[in-house]
Amino acid sequence: MTQEEGYIKFECDWEKKSFTFAKKNFNNLNSWRKKLHELELLGMDEEGIGFGNVSMREENTRRFYITGSETGKHEDLQKDHYAKVIDYDIDKNYVKCSGKVKASSESLTHAAVYESDPAVNAVIHIHHERLWKMLKNKLPTTDPEVPFGTPDMAHEIKRLMEQREVRIEKIIIMGGHKEGILTFGRDLDEAGEVLLKYFNVIG
Repeated sequence: MTQEEGYIKFECDWEKKSFTFAKKNFNNLNSWRKKLHELELLGMDEEGIGFGNVSMREENTRRFYITGSETGKHEDLQKDHYAKVIDYDIDKNYVKCSGKVKASSESLTHAAVYESDPAVNAVIHIHHERLWKMLKNKLPTTDPEVPFGTPDMAHEIKRLMEQREVRIEKIIIMGGHKEGILTFGRDLDEAGEVLLKYFNVIG
């Protein structure tokens, strides 16, 4: 796998076991994931490489639930298609997770958003080339020299999260990650509505 296809050489301490996932949280997370899959904003490309993911913070903790690695091909996910990030260290490129699947290689990017703002409880990461080209450098955009799925990208996200504009707009364009866009909010509905507001413009 090339770097552009995914920088996945993070250290993953994976406990391959089920975890408690409240039904209302699963239903909300899965509902948005399914909607984004139907819009082809996440899924699997023609080369069989998955893209995009969604996550939800566990209330009042640094832990969060996220779509598992290599689940993009599925139209509808079951609970075992999600992982729970229990702990992480951005500088060490380290993630500890539990679940029947490993956490997404983009977990540290989501962690950087959560760590930057305690009010954020949901993050959405999608791919859409047309929208990405339209919004890049017009909305808050990461340094194009910083590759995705790396500690550097997580720190770049944290840098942008310090800006008032980012916290208001709740969207970040990933300059060094072709097609990559992040939205976030106090819940998945807010993060999803931010994304759809821009997506609906291009129809």
